[in-house]
Amino acid sequence: MRLLTKSIAAAILATTMLCGPSFAEDVFLLDGVTAREGDNPTVEAGKYKKDGPWVIGMSHFGVNANTWTVQVAHETEAAAAKDPRISKLILLDAGFDQKKQVADIEDLIAQKVDAIIVQPVTSTSADASIAKAVAAGIPVVLHTGRIESDAYTTEIQGGAEHFGKVMGDYLVEQLGGKGNIWVLRGLAGHPEDTNRYNGLKQSLEGKDITIIAEEHGDWQYDKAKKLCETLYLNNPQVDGIWSSGADMTRACVDVFKQFGAPIPPITGEGNNGFFGQWIADGFKSISAEYSPAQGAAGIRAAVALLEGKELKKHYDYNPAGWDVEKAKKYYRDDLSANVWWPSELPEEKLKELYGKN
Repeated sequence: MRLLTKSIAAAILATTMLCGPSFAEDVFLLDGVTAREGDNPTVEAGKYKKDGPWVIGMSHFGVNANTWTVQVAHETEAAAAKDPRISKLILLDAGFDQKKQVADIEDLIAQKVDAIIVQPVTSTSADASIAKAVAAGIPVVLHTGRIESDAYTTEIQGGAEHFGKVMGDYLVEQLGGKGNIWVLRGLAGHPEDTNRYNGLKQSLEGKDITIIAEEHGDWQYDKAKKLCETLYLNNPQVDGIWSSGADMTRACVDVFKQFGAPIPPITGEGNNGFFGQWIADGFKSISAEYSPAQGAAGIRAAVALLEGKELKKHYDYNPAGWDVEKAKKYYRDDLSANVWWPSELPEEKLKELYGKN
């Protein structure tokens, strides 16, 4: 009888393990994403469990800000379309307007969506609205920008300081810890810009490297090209360039080629156009990874919560930098300069959106 009881108990335990709540280890968010070490609360299994079909809302900080932000929207839409339980994705564009983002999130709350994904315009723009959503029982997934509140349900954060430090460490190594650099930052006030810059500052601590010019290029090619032209004409003697985004890197490389000048070591990012430049011109660079598939990761996190799976509150995305040999494995000559790597878009969608005509 005791043996039978033990067998039954073992069977019950095995069944519980197989059929019970799914835990954080079961959830794939994105290659390179891991739960943050240290104090990291758990979003308990079952808290937001809800039968489908689901409507998921998203507040995007600015779809048309640059080519990367456009692709984030495409990656989000593609991930949502793959899951038949998602009946609708409502993607709202804040256009980098804080008031618009507040209104967008409150609109999604009013529509009683099942989950909300937020890319914050600034570190405070969405705080109150996110708190309202969670109070209404709607889980909120945060990515591509941190906020000062902790009211959200879970976050997936590309380590912006890590991103900036990967590039900063590379320049320190290339310059032997001494020299003058230009710094091309992103959108002023955006948390991603601030934190990437903080990563650079960490790299420069204790080094004899001077920032002789610092400008905001808004992560845009056209604006950065004008800035780099002005900087070059004012003082072409620069030893290295720290660029917070690949569109700005491409612009600066084109400026140096335009003036027939040697291209100094310059940092880049996983953009197809930049990879083509890098491979063709052979200048010294490193590519920090910041996949637009973070949009798909946001969908997966929202789905996991609605499935009742356990998640951690904080996830970090801190991949190593890429060298030119890895860039060669991703570069596609048949696609435009506007596609970013790594991507989860299916081949037919890549060709539809980014194929050269």
